[in-house]
Amino acid sequence: MNIKDTIENYMIDMDLVFKEVDDGTWLIEDDIAHIDNIVVKLLEPIVLFRVKIMTVPQNNREEFYKKLLELNASELVHGAYAIEEDSVVIVDTLQSENLDINEFRATIESIEMALMDHYKQLSKYSE
Repeated sequence: MNIKDTIENYMIDMDLVFKEVDDGTWLIEDDIAHIDNIVVKLLEPIVLFRVKIMTVPQNNREEFYKKLLELNASELVHGAYAIEEDSVVIVDTLQSENLDINEFRATIESIEMALMDHYKQLSKYSE
């Protein structure tokens, strides 16, 4: 089985709602699992995970960036927060060659936890 089929099978096995939006690129839109708009992209030799969290706030940027770095260091198990243009995103990568369902699941669950736990903390900077 090729890695593309493996990734699709992992998402099916995890009961995720997803659609292939381009060759080797999937969008997970699963309200039941509390995850939405996670992009999974096969860029051999890696699998990239990305989700937009919010727009970078205009006020209190220094405090906001400090909070992002603190969350990266202490609470984000997989991946990291990043700034992409004017958006805050979570990104993570896994090696495609040795990819297994446990690490795939751990990455998705880590993103899910960050979305649930951190959004409230980060969104207060936009107020």
